[in-house]
Amino acid sequence: MRLLLTAIVALLLPTCAIAAPPTSPLTILTANGPAKFTVELADDPATQERGLMYRRSMAPNAGMLFDFHQPAYVSFWMKNTILPLDMIFIRPDGTISTIAANAKPYSLNLIRSAEAVRAVLEINAGRAAALGIEPGERVRHAIFPRH
Repeated sequence: MRLLLTAIVALLLPTCAIAAPPTSPLTILTANGPAKFTVELADDPATQERGLMYRRSMAPNAGMLFDFHQPAYVSFWMKNTILPLDMIFIRPDGTISTIAANAKPYSLNLIRSAEAVRAVLEINAGRAAALGIEPGERVRHAIFPRH
């Protein structure tokens, strides 16, 4: 009986939903006006490792903010990531360093920051261009200093 129960639990575990991290507001101050998002915060190694892998959809103004707590050169890949994404690399002062647009799903190619960054914002592919988000613009979120 215990073996049967163990087998059933093992079969059901992969289908159980993993709780999403808490969400918070994030705003990018663009030349076209504020672009507002609701983001999940990935601020620990386990959440960062999983990221947006296996997600089948994401609301247009949703995203995931990876907080590395300290400036660092970082790299990402799209392994097991179904959704194409824009990756916005953000300096410690909250300004955008670079944008890697339209990252290809499932790609193992590394997408690297051009400089040490505090965070990376992942949003749906094409949203950065559609909203006029550009390097140098300011990101407002609780993890960045207020200017």
